[in-house]
Amino acid sequence: MNRSQLKRSRILKMAFSDSTRSEKDEPFILRATKIAAVVALYWFISISMVFLNNYLLDSRELDAPVFITFFQCVVSVGLCWILNFLSKLCPGFVDFPSLKFDFRVSREILPLTVVFIGMITFNNLCLKYVGVAFYTVGRSLSTVFNVVLSYAVLKQTTSFYAVLCCGVILGGFWLGVDQESVAGSLSWTGVVFGVIASLCVSLNAIYTKKVMPVVDGNIWKLSYYNNLNASVLFIPLIVVLGELKSLLEFNRLTHLNFWGMMILGGVFGFAIGYVTGLQIKFTSPLTHNVSGTAKSCAQTVLAVIYSASSKSALWWTSNMMVLAGSFAYTWVKGLEMKKVQVPPETQTTSSQKSKEDSAV
Repeated sequence: MNRSQLKRSRILKMAFSDSTRSEKDEPFILRATKIAAVVALYWFISISMVFLNNYLLDSRELDAPVFITFFQCVVSVGLCWILNFLSKLCPGFVDFPSLKFDFRVSREILPLTVVFIGMITFNNLCLKYVGVAFYTVGRSLSTVFNVVLSYAVLKQTTSFYAVLCCGVILGGFWLGVDQESVAGSLSWTGVVFGVIASLCVSLNAIYTKKVMPVVDGNIWKLSYYNNLNASVLFIPLIVVLGELKSLLEFNRLTHLNFWGMMILGGVFGFAIGYVTGLQIKFTSPLTHNVSGTAKSCAQTVLAVIYSASSKSALWWTSNMMVLAGSFAYTWVKGLEMKKVQVPPETQTTSSQKSKEDSAV
């Protein structure tokens, strides 16, 4: 280890110890209040975004789900430019990476963008056809696809208990589909879109890890290039699918209320990335997943109350199976990560490094 590496490791050690010390120095009530506020903000943004997208997509006058998704990507790019400008104008107040378009970076991120387009488009199409109440079940297979793709692509095996959790999720999914069919409200189109969306969510996670080094590990740069690429690629899709004609025939195209809701949907779509990172920062990845599961439960209950519909006991059971399976999977994976987090050889290496640091 050379001198510059030792200095760098000492600086990082001091930074982490200072941040940990400052968190410990905070009163419990203040820390708990901050965590509660961040979790509440995540719930508000996430639930509001789903209901707002459902409102926009459920319009009988405008059948243009791809255009709505395209516009949200354009808003995200615009917000990146605004934050980039504000960071230069007020460097001490706004912290945002400098954005300068690089065609090479854009090209290397293109495979991720294709998956990203599939993810957000099929997410919105699933929401359009199944509604908010069944949305959680309709899009519940992303965990199952994570396990399948981890084995097929990365050759990573999954523990028996994690596979068992996936079995519970699959059971809840099929029971939910059955109960929607019994109630006469099943949309097979929406179910298929939900399954494809779940697959794209899993692929998106794999490709995101793959291209992160291209943007120096900066999530905001990745979001900028991803949404910029998507905005360009969506244009021919809008023309081919005939949504341009539907848009021109829309009688509220010039209404400020319509465009206000469209912009708000884009802002929420951009903000969800920020509040997700914020919740992980103030809690942990495991707690974030648990919070997301609880949020999905609350979202389903709110949707049923809002639509004033009555659901059977088996329908609720399917939702509980999906949520319980997702929660159990998160818990099992969390325990497995703790077991392999600090192996003995790593502890020995760490102790040796700390001795070297103290010697210099």
